[in-house]
Amino acid sequence: QVRVVESGGGSVEAGGDLRLSCTLSGYPSRNACLAWFRLIPGKEREGVAGIALSDGRADYADSVRGRFIVSRDYAKITPSVIYLQMNSLTPEDTGMYYCAAALSNFCVVPTHSWSATAEYQYWGQGTQVNVSS
Repeated sequence: QVRVVESGGGSVEAGGDLRLSCTLSGYPSRNACLAWFRLIPGKEREGVAGIALSDGRADYADSVRGRFIVSRDYAKITPSVIYLQMNSLTPEDTGMYYCAAALSNFCVVPTHSWSATAEYQYWGQGTQVNVSS
C-alpha cells in the first residue's frame, strides 16, 4: 500500500529554519515525482517545491526560491525520503505543508508543470509550520 507521511513541522521565529521530511512507502521505484504544497489561510494551495526521484532535478515556487531547498535521500529507495530545508522563514510561510507523490516521471517532462496537483495521486496528512514575528 502506497503511503505518504510528513514530519518536521513546528514553530519558529522569523528568520529561523525548519526541515520537513516526507516518506513515500509501498513503492519500490525511483520513477516518481514528489512535491511539497502548502495551504495558507485565505490563499489557494500553493506548490512550494518539487523533485524527481529519478535524477534529483528540482524546481521551486518563486516565493521560496533561494530560501528553501528540496532534496532526496538517494540511498533510500523503499521507503523513499525527501526533505524540505526551509531557511529564513517569515510569518508569510505559516501554513499547513503537504507532501504529495506521483508514481510517474511526469515532472521531468518539459511540457508538464511539477506543481500540477492533479498529477499527484497520493497525499500526506500535512504538517503545520508556524512562523512568529
